[in-house]
Amino acid sequence: MQALQILNDVFGYNSFRSGQEEIINSILDKKNILAVMPTGAGKSLCYQIPALIFSRGTIVVSPLVALMDDQILALKENGIAADRIHSHRSEELNKETLNNFKTGKIKILYLSPENLMSEKTLNELNNIDIAMFAIDEAHCISKWGVSFRPQYEELSRLSKIYPDSVIAGFTATADKDTREDIIHKLSNYNSKIFVQGFDRPNLSLAVEQKDDWKKQILIFLENKINESGIIYCLSRKQTEDVSEFLNKNNYKSIPYHAGQESNIRKNNQEIFMNENGIIMVATIAFGMGIDKSNIRFVAHLSLPSSIESYYQEIGRAGRDGNPAETLLLYGLNDLFQRRRFIESDGDDYQHKLRENKRLDSLLAYCETPICRKKALLSYFDEHVEDCHNCDNCFNPPKMVDGTKLAQMVLSAIYRSGQIFGTVHIINILLGNKTDKIIEKKHDKIKTFGIGNNYKKDFWQGFIRQLISSGHLIINIKKFGCLQITKSGLEILKDDKYFNYKEIVFKAAKTTKKNKNTKKVLNIDNNDLEILTSLKELRLNIAREKSIPAFVIFPDSSLIEMAKIKPQNLQEMIKINGVGPSKLKKYGTSFLEVINK
Repeated sequence: MQALQILNDVFGYNSFRSGQEEIINSILDKKNILAVMPTGAGKSLCYQIPALIFSRGTIVVSPLVALMDDQILALKENGIAADRIHSHRSEELNKETLNNFKTGKIKILYLSPENLMSEKTLNELNNIDIAMFAIDEAHCISKWGVSFRPQYEELSRLSKIYPDSVIAGFTATADKDTREDIIHKLSNYNSKIFVQGFDRPNLSLAVEQKDDWKKQILIFLENKINESGIIYCLSRKQTEDVSEFLNKNNYKSIPYHAGQESNIRKNNQEIFMNENGIIMVATIAFGMGIDKSNIRFVAHLSLPSSIESYYQEIGRAGRDGNPAETLLLYGLNDLFQRRRFIESDGDDYQHKLRENKRLDSLLAYCETPICRKKALLSYFDEHVEDCHNCDNCFNPPKMVDGTKLAQMVLSAIYRSGQIFGTVHIINILLGNKTDKIIEKKHDKIKTFGIGNNYKKDFWQGFIRQLISSGHLIINIKKFGCLQITKSGLEILKDDKYFNYKEIVFKAAKTTKKNKNTKKVLNIDNNDLEILTSLKELRLNIAREKSIPAFVIFPDSSLIEMAKIKPQNLQEMIKINGVGPSKLKKYGTSFLEVINK
């Protein structure tokens, strides 16, 4: 009852979301937990509410300064005594914050893993009785995880240093092996695991071969001129180029990458968070902890590193529960780049093996002929029915016998010595007399020109399917040459069949989505005018106070205000997301807009 009362009286919500109450009750029972919850499922409330109930203080471990700042702003807006310590604040201010935590003036303290586990901080906290350590982005502790950070591994000492404290880990993405490794590190397997369903029914999924990304992305963006979205790129330069291209085509776009000055990144992030219709073109440096609920699309112009990364990145769309679209464009060059990144990432053979297997799983997802949602969630051991909301469900691919075509490719690779890359092999198949073909006398081999009934794009897609099926590999150590696997040799010898997904060249098509904002929001014209005015007021307050707009009220609260039209403060407090602190600060201003 106490937890529900805090949810109502402090945070202004009437009821818990699915799974939250069970997790909170376990923490209040002093049980260690690991909660795997999809983006937007309300992870932070699962540790913030127990932190307010515990008599002793709570430390939240968070990986990013910007994420800490936003969370603290949001807590303070709700009248909660919380603060953070990080390198962007003065030493004097950090000391004052730590003293306030030690004396109980603040209940919740946010720290980075490196700061918390430093000898200096541990000594300062030596005699402090800490109720709970909440570890956000807990997958970073696992070497099996997609975002392993050595600093996080130090957190494995916490359970020994503070045996009486609750250790609560939270993450949006972790497969079975990663989950086991996390609880091993955090609590020596003494944790209850909560896995909230990974399914996000409002997200549509689409994957296409990348042939003309400019044309493809413009078609994808056709009905999204005033919508917020993220486009992920592989390199810093690509983010700049893509953003410039979109701006020339009348979209409002800004780039974001780690090579920018910190003040530029911060300014660009604030523009994206506070304004509508902005497209953020970014590397993976952008996204963790981004709490913008109305992101309507996420597109990838290059192959992500794994299914976990892909799931996490597309999960930033549609957090308000309304329809959102995703698109992944990729080609063989992306795959080569990803393999090269893995090969150059240190000397740990087991790590490279794991990362290559992760990439294999993503490649299999990209080439799957079945429902994409079904293929994606099966990776996380979740089984669902066809989603009827992906490209494969809208247009089921046709499977074709490709044994003879595969033998052409495999023969060209075999006869040329298995030491050449995709471009050269396709030139052999097409009968192109390039300088290298002439020099190596590959115009004399039996398979020269045997595939000239098909175009280059077809062969690129076909070879990609041979790779995803495990019949070919890209050998990075030999400069990306194609080599035949055991199963590939069986196809070459006619001992095995190969069926492939029919290759159809088409531009990116948006899914069956309402183009009209008011229909998506289920809101009429009058309410939409009120909603627009409420958003303008929120943006003005955000700029005046230099805080993200969502910290004041999330979109869901503004939509509810526009629909219900509260007439006074007593009615306003009943709106979800309006607690006493926010009611006092903003209630009158928002009521004036609603009732004018």
